[in-house]
Amino acid sequence: MSIQTATVGYPRIGKNREVKKALEAFWSNKLDAESLWETVRQVEETNWQTQREAGIDRIGIGDATLYDSVLDWSIYLGLIPERFRHLSGLEQYFAMARGKEGIPALEMTKWFDTNYHYLVPEISAPLQPTDFNPVLATVKRAQYILGKRATPIILGPMTLLGLSRLDMPISEIIRPLCDRYVNLLQALKPLGIEEVQIHEPALVLGDTAKFKDDYESTYASLAQVGIPLDLVTYFDDLGESYPWVIQLPVASISLDFTRGRNLDQLKRHGFPSDKRLGVGIVDGRNVWQIRPDRLLPILDEIKPITSNLSIQPSASLQFVPYDATRETKLPEPLRNVLSFAEQKLQEVVILAQTLQGEDRRSQLQDIATRQTAFEQFSPPNAQVQQQLQSLNVDAFERLLPYTQRQPLQLQLPPFPTTTIGSFPQTSQVRKLRRQWKRGEITLADYQKAIDAEIAQCIRYQEEAGLDVLVHGEFERTDMVEFFGQQLQGFAFTQHGWVQSYGSRYVRPPIIYGDVVRQMPMTVREFNVAQSLTEKPIKGMLTGPVTMINWSYPRTDISRQEQAFQIALALRQEVADLEAAGATIIQIDEPALREGLPLKPERWQDYLSWAVDAFRLSAGIAKPQTQIHTHMCYSEFGDIIQHIQRLDADVLSIENSRSNNETLFEITNAGYAHQVGNGIYDIHSPVIPTTEHLLKQLRTGVANLPVEQIWVNPDCGLKTRHWDEVIPALKNMVEAAKMLREETHASGK
Repeated sequence: MSIQTATVGYPRIGKNREVKKALEAFWSNKLDAESLWETVRQVEETNWQTQREAGIDRIGIGDATLYDSVLDWSIYLGLIPERFRHLSGLEQYFAMARGKEGIPALEMTKWFDTNYHYLVPEISAPLQPTDFNPVLATVKRAQYILGKRATPIILGPMTLLGLSRLDMPISEIIRPLCDRYVNLLQALKPLGIEEVQIHEPALVLGDTAKFKDDYESTYASLAQVGIPLDLVTYFDDLGESYPWVIQLPVASISLDFTRGRNLDQLKRHGFPSDKRLGVGIVDGRNVWQIRPDRLLPILDEIKPITSNLSIQPSASLQFVPYDATRETKLPEPLRNVLSFAEQKLQEVVILAQTLQGEDRRSQLQDIATRQTAFEQFSPPNAQVQQQLQSLNVDAFERLLPYTQRQPLQLQLPPFPTTTIGSFPQTSQVRKLRRQWKRGEITLADYQKAIDAEIAQCIRYQEEAGLDVLVHGEFERTDMVEFFGQQLQGFAFTQHGWVQSYGSRYVRPPIIYGDVVRQMPMTVREFNVAQSLTEKPIKGMLTGPVTMINWSYPRTDISRQEQAFQIALALRQEVADLEAAGATIIQIDEPALREGLPLKPERWQDYLSWAVDAFRLSAGIAKPQTQIHTHMCYSEFGDIIQHIQRLDADVLSIENSRSNNETLFEITNAGYAHQVGNGIYDIHSPVIPTTEHLLKQLRTGVANLPVEQIWVNPDCGLKTRHWDEVIPALKNMVEAAKMLREETHASGK
């Protein structure tokens, strides 16, 4: 039996967020380009050394990035949209990522069903020249450090096409694009590379079969170069495509055995004897230690089918933090069952050694002992279990249907203006939080300072002329973390950062026990804000599905049950906000679609409980209370009936980078509730002009009745600066006023 170990990607942000700090210093002209690149290279090389020292045989290299690896491949392959072609170097790169004055950035959306955001390639003729020099330079550096273990990672051509916007039929671009991949492999071949990983996660999608001929012809061409290829898939199983995918002319096929039904496919159809099977059995997307009692039986089922194996994580480890041993403030029973990237390397090696017959009983017994101690540390909560069992249909329903409650709710001018919730998190705000957490200032002093930030935020919003205000969320580090910190059953790390996009990093909470709300979470700040203005203040909550999808959930109970537990806690918060006088409450669900299974046949089950979780949160609201929700950077057209079933009074959407496609999807489906048309891109530092915003709003009026339209940015303003936010909001309000005059004059 031949057993190897491998990785298919690694965290690339630096243990101490070095890449984020360097990026933001570069953007603020405090760091030069070469120093920025040197930071990325140092992080990358440290990662390689860590994997080598752990004993990994084949180390995936080349996934480090300044901003986004899909953007990197767009540039390597010469897929540069016309509006960026007059630029070059980092100016071009960051213009594609973030936009420039008069040049909109590439669209951003979720990477499959993860919380990572990628930049959508735009492919148009003529293609620009390729530049594989950065790839080749990285491979040479890796070979110097890793020798033959260095295994280049390439984003596969079919996945790249599937993720792109094309202005030509796919049949016209496949051959030219394939030729570019052939050229890359030909450039790699003289370097003595033993194998190349080609990542094709699109193979797990539900529509793969219709591209069978394209995959076969593409990989026939790539195979002719003569470099052994490892075809890497993840996030789900190959489904009905399994029989023909395993016959593609590659040396190895890597499958995810933590999600989907690849084991069933393997047992049913077998596996070619001339290929290596990459067994993705260590979960690369969650932080819980392996359960050998569950995984070893799976490996025992695989061994008789094929003896040429590679044990590896299920996906890139970019979705987990670096090292669980650094989390010294977590309770020991919890910390001892966590597995971050470095621990997952160890788990890969232990499983491979056990499979080879080496005696690793002591390590396996230690894992079992830690699991027992954790179970004793976090038993079920009897009260929560009773609440779940006593739920009935009424808990998921508003007292009146939308058409009857809408006239009872707050009446505003046409095109009411608001924001999504958050305002700039300045260095002063972050410093305040650090001082309070370190005990350098009292809670009273901290709250007084936060209240001053709220007061300034209210003043800015009133000066801009917004109709519905928010308190700004200055007390919140993150829209999930803030709530989780106040809920029993959530744990938080000190160093557990993962990349969401670019320099935006998050620390996903860990759900380790039953979820219980211990006290009101948002009422104090709501009261402070509402006391400062006569205008309505929105209560701001994060929805249960987003809380689940942006956390590391438990694996011993269903996601549905965990979402319902969170929904029960939020339900109490809605009631308390109403009691405090809130007439508008926003329950954000930006990650609703993110949790959607990649196979359409599994959508119904997920959407059923996900929508029910939202309805359980909001069902307690009085008819007079207007419930908003927000969703961003997702496609909605194919699930619009489920979004309608949320029964939110107002749905705000991202609509600025998608060329109004999100708006069109909603209107074409006959969505009948109110829509907040996200009319400018908050991920870009560019301040939108009134004329641009008015154009966006006119598109809304052309597709929706006036009474359905709200006006807002496409997402929260947390990552922007005040000198960008204030003029942008003033322009937005001015555009709304101009449109009111236009529609009034036209009699609409």
